[in-house]
Amino acid sequence: MTTKDAMPAAGRDTPAGGGTAAGPGTTGDPPASWADRAADRSPSVQRSRTRSVRQVKGIVDAARRLIRTKGSSFTTQELAKEAGIALQTFYRHFAGKDQLLLAVFEEEITTAAARTDAAMSELPDPVTRLRYFFTSTLESLGEPGGAAAQDQDGAAADAPGGAFGPRFVTAEHWRLHQLFPDEMAQVNQPVADLIERELREAAALGLLKPANPASDAWFVMKLVMSVYHHYAFATPHERFEDIADHLWGFCLAAFRGDPDTTPLRETPLSETRP
Repeated sequence: MTTKDAMPAAGRDTPAGGGTAAGPGTTGDPPASWADRAADRSPSVQRSRTRSVRQVKGIVDAARRLIRTKGSSFTTQELAKEAGIALQTFYRHFAGKDQLLLAVFEEEITTAAARTDAAMSELPDPVTRLRYFFTSTLESLGEPGGAAAQDQDGAAADAPGGAFGPRFVTAEHWRLHQLFPDEMAQVNQPVADLIERELREAAALGLLKPANPASDAWFVMKLVMSVYHHYAFATPHERFEDIADHLWGFCLAAFRGDPDTTPLRETPLSETRP
């Protein structure tokens, strides 16, 4: 809530000491992507790995199309028809629909992290980039397709820059987290890696003083997720922009940044977006 590295932006390397799915501050070799893991489960992998990976990607793309119209209520039979495959082909790659939804979430979060990283790469320093991450994540709830614009299941209204509405993301995220907590930690790891990298650079420049960049990144990622999930359903009593600023100010204090030299927002966020 790891995947293949999807954040190669503008000369800023992911830190060697980044966290892993095991929790904050741990290290280890990056796990294979969901496509590779699914392909490895196929009996035909030695004969046609490329074809197997292509099939898996087609299945995930078909699931994303069905989610936009039906939420998670689609059946495996509908999925097989949408993907143009036999039902046994689906089960050759995935144990069931929940494992497929894990792959969908991993693809979505990896893509979203790469998209956010590309936008952040245009900003001048790591503190500004971190602020962009925190504020843009929450402000997306108030944009067309955000929480205020979707119906209850969240599937019909696409979120800005993503495939699914916040309510669908929130409901399915927590359902899958109850069933597969370790796998969901792995799914979310690209976001923690992105935050950790910026914290390390900010610390090296003397702009912030995180106690432990890896664990701090993990904790603030979970905080941002919790606030996002809350307002995916709850009625906000202030503007999303103000909620985002409050969250950034709280995290800035946790990173021991100086609010006098690091204002919450020198210019409207829309003017800082590339």
